[in-house]
Amino acid sequence: MSSEKHSKSEKTIVTDYRTIDRAKLSPMYHHYVEVKEQYPNALLLYRVGDFFECFFQDAVTISRELELVQTSKEGGKEIGRIAMTGVPHHALERYSTMLVEKGFAVAICDQVEDAKIATAERRMVRREIQKLLTPGTLTDDGMLQARCNNFLAAIVVAGEHWGLAYADISTGEFFTTQSNDLNSLTMELLRLQPSEILIPANAPDVNGLLRPGEKSEYLADHLPDNFCYSLRAQQPFTLVEASQRLKDTFQVSSLEGMGCAQIPLGVRAAGGLLEYVEDTQKAYQVSLQPLRTYSLADYLVLDHQTRRNLEITQTIRDGTFHGSLLWALDRTSTAMGGRALRRWMLQPLIDIKGIAARQDTIQELVANTSLRQDLRSMLRKIYDIERLSGRVSSGTANARDLLALSESLVKLSDLSAIASYGSAPYLKALHHVPPELEQLGLYVVERLVESPPQQLKEGGIIKDGVDSRLDEIRQRLEDDKKWLTNLEVTERERIGIANIKVGYNKTFGYYISMPRSKAAQAPDNYQRKQTLTNEERYITSELKERETRILTAKDDLNNLEYDIFTELRATVAEKAREIRSISKAVAAIDVLAGLAEVAVYQNYCCPTMVKGREINIIEGRHPVVEQSLGEGFFVPNSAQMGAGDPLEKGEVNPDLIILTGPNASGKSCYLRQVGLIQLIAQIGSFIPATEAKLAVCDRIFTRVGAVDDLATGQSTFMVEMNETANILNHATPKSLILLDEIGRGTATFDGLSIAWAVAEYLATEIQARTIFATHYHELNELASILTNVANYQVTVKEMSDKIIFLHQVSPGGADKSYGIEAGRLAGLPSSVISRAKQVMGQIEKHSKIALGLRQGIKQVQPKKVQQAPGQAIEQLDIFED
Repeated sequence: MSSEKHSKSEKTIVTDYRTIDRAKLSPMYHHYVEVKEQYPNALLLYRVGDFFECFFQDAVTISRELELVQTSKEGGKEIGRIAMTGVPHHALERYSTMLVEKGFAVAICDQVEDAKIATAERRMVRREIQKLLTPGTLTDDGMLQARCNNFLAAIVVAGEHWGLAYADISTGEFFTTQSNDLNSLTMELLRLQPSEILIPANAPDVNGLLRPGEKSEYLADHLPDNFCYSLRAQQPFTLVEASQRLKDTFQVSSLEGMGCAQIPLGVRAAGGLLEYVEDTQKAYQVSLQPLRTYSLADYLVLDHQTRRNLEITQTIRDGTFHGSLLWALDRTSTAMGGRALRRWMLQPLIDIKGIAARQDTIQELVANTSLRQDLRSMLRKIYDIERLSGRVSSGTANARDLLALSESLVKLSDLSAIASYGSAPYLKALHHVPPELEQLGLYVVERLVESPPQQLKEGGIIKDGVDSRLDEIRQRLEDDKKWLTNLEVTERERIGIANIKVGYNKTFGYYISMPRSKAAQAPDNYQRKQTLTNEERYITSELKERETRILTAKDDLNNLEYDIFTELRATVAEKAREIRSISKAVAAIDVLAGLAEVAVYQNYCCPTMVKGREINIIEGRHPVVEQSLGEGFFVPNSAQMGAGDPLEKGEVNPDLIILTGPNASGKSCYLRQVGLIQLIAQIGSFIPATEAKLAVCDRIFTRVGAVDDLATGQSTFMVEMNETANILNHATPKSLILLDEIGRGTATFDGLSIAWAVAEYLATEIQARTIFATHYHELNELASILTNVANYQVTVKEMSDKIIFLHQVSPGGADKSYGIEAGRLAGLPSSVISRAKQVMGQIEKHSKIALGLRQGIKQVQPKKVQQAPGQAIEQLDIFED
């Protein structure tokens, strides 16, 4: 509906500019419509005086989304009133953030000249789009989470092949990769959690901008839900245009140096992303770091379910940071260190040399307490130079930003001096900080006041003595202000009225006021300007002359200070690349110093990383549960898996552990504990254990618990089977698999059969290191059949009227689960407990399951079965006589 009736005035409020004759619009509204048509899919915030206004349908939208009062304003001859909603200019960041968080794009159309000039020339103030705010292109501190990256991603898909580029324009990070499995694209996007994803507008079935959460059908099965998807024009995603754009941006003649010459889809995605950034930032120059190419095979792969189940960055229960692995390990002192730790945890290493370099640095910081403490103390004095340099290079930094960055640059030399006492790899990276950065920092600090104001064009930014012109204007201004102060005193003495005052307002400027009762005593040179209830206000020719001088001096002063500041900002921006480079080293040492702090106070050990498949953890502990329980309460447990060749005769650690035990005894905790220790080790950290020798994993899989996915019609059991199928189809002998209660979502015999078949397949075909927690005690029989399977149980102490959970994992299989006892502890009625025991007795007496599994056990070695095309794999006959 293009318009609506105002219920009270019965006047038409226009909400659709397409329904009116534009020739009848006032000049301002005409310009607003012209700009709006250039950005039809963005909410247009248009500067009018001290407000940013929205008109027409945009006014309706922001009134609804921001819960603001919608008003209206006369739009021109025969137009009627136009819907209008506005926000104060000083609150623009807050309201823009709210709109972007809701998935809207916001176009900022600001005044680009002094309104006084336009007024003097009797024309409309010139306005232009200064920035297009979208979820993935935010740079202002108030719009970003300090310890999380804000990634903008672009993807190009060709069949099963895909290219991905992503950047955080607030930090300058810029990466690209390419692969041939659409499932891995989904996993990468879920790892990155981009705020916005760009899709080429020429993709099949794409017809315009997608709303938040919508996506193109041709990628419907491979793009995660709940992300904001935007569409761009076709051209920037073509290889020729994208390649040239990358070369021009980074001033190179070839893409070989960036490692992306052989990944055309990645190049196309990167080119599209660059075009989008340039288009949205408009008046601001965004400085991205040179494009870096990576391969998915360079890192430990963690799918979304594994990250969720291991609670790496947030808990399953309520999605909060507290209680996650990141919470347990994060002792960083800077925001950029916090972001780096998060990235490391979501992308662990598989290169032993890279892991060792981090371990060596932590080892030195653990051993040298004073070095660690001095580093952490100095790091706390350094601001987020990574993001500050981004705002400086884009021209959006205010004086406080520039001062914080400059003070931090000065501190870098002190940080470098401390780091020079260490010799580990990451400490060496800080041994040499370019001296010009410290000099640059001092240069700026010596020119900016200690506590600069937020606004840039209202003065009070530059110190005295920096510029002779500035000092001269300030002196003239000070002299004139003293004259005003003296004028009040001299006029009181001259006229004989004690309460004469000199005041100022924006409408009349400076004035002399006296009580109306004394108006008859006003001198002849006083010109009456305003009469109030109890007061008369006057001006004099001399006062107006001083006023002109003062106001002119203020404008000159503010303009000159702004010019000096922008010169300082531009000077610092020239070193943005060097600043961001050193910020990476600072962030890394912050992460490692924090991990060393955790290692010391939580008594972590340095694991030995080896080739092969061994997992040997002595007295390991769950890092989160241990900290939650407090010192001394957590019961440690060991884990030995995968050592030696599984086909070799003799004693070897198992590939598959069948873990049984009662509910609530700690099976799930043990599973996650082993997975977290492996993950922590591969980010280069010390681990919660007494001792450990670990081989590098290529992937960690978990299947712990399941929920209904009603939106796609999948039951709990179907979700469980999908996750299990994914594991069986992608795991390798170097993977670590953690399974909890496979087969529990269906009938008992079906579930047991599936659990047996899955465990058997893992042990004989994949031979991945696996812990299989289950209440199907019949699976313990696998250890009698397969030499690379072992039984472990979480032990309990059984009393006459209760059981005590010992939380201790030991060899051997449990023969019951104490589920009825768990029901009693939960408060089930005694009659229900009594009847359950009777039923259990009958089931145990007549069940043939255990008997069948124990008949004619055949001892076999795990083997690889050669399968002819179309031929079914011969399986172990568990009932063979």
